[in-house]
Amino acid sequence: MTAISEVFAPLGLRVAAGPIELRGISDDDIVTLAELAVAGIHEPEEMPFFYPWTDAPAAELPLRFAQYHWRLRAEWSPESWELNLGVWHDGELVGVQGVSTRDFLVTRTGETGSWLGRAHQGRGLGTAMRQAMCALCFDHLGFAEITSGAFLDNPASLAVSRKAGYRANGVRRLARRPGELALNQGLVLSPGDFVRGEHALAVTGVDAFRRLIGLDSE
Repeated sequence: MTAISEVFAPLGLRVAAGPIELRGISDDDIVTLAELAVAGIHEPEEMPFFYPWTDAPAAELPLRFAQYHWRLRAEWSPESWELNLGVWHDGELVGVQGVSTRDFLVTRTGETGSWLGRAHQGRGLGTAMRQAMCALCFDHLGFAEITSGAFLDNPASLAVSRKAGYRANGVRRLARRPGELALNQGLVLSPGDFVRGEHALAVTGVDAFRRLIGLDSE
């Protein structure tokens, strides 16, 4: 029988770096991650995300979370894709690390985004999982640069970007929650500025993923 990871390559992608492992998010993982999000990612008065998805009522968030991930699978194409990988630390699922892009075969750039359950924050995991994703992008997927962004009132995310080598790239004025202005710091990372993690990367499933995004047609 054909495995689902053979049909949709992100589900077979694994990136290991010491105690950190990034891998494709299964439907069962979606349930676990939704529970982690309901338990809390940030204080209620804070909002680190462009779209305030964590404001959803706790009873509704799991379905909305699942629908979001299913929609990304359904709409995937070489012209527009968002790779979200679950983050495991010492075998425990603790969050999500992603990268999204449009027209990648032309631009060779994409934007990183991530989150960790609140119980797993402040332990260096955010930096390690970002470094693992950036190493995957630069070393195995041919990225020329990687961008990111964080609101100015989110020092933890800005610190992760700084530790990985991102440089400031302008500030945008954005509507965050309805009627709320928030300043967002743009960030950009080049291969030469990238600060790698302490552990070597071990990657499996990347050949099938490269085919999915059109790299081996070049």
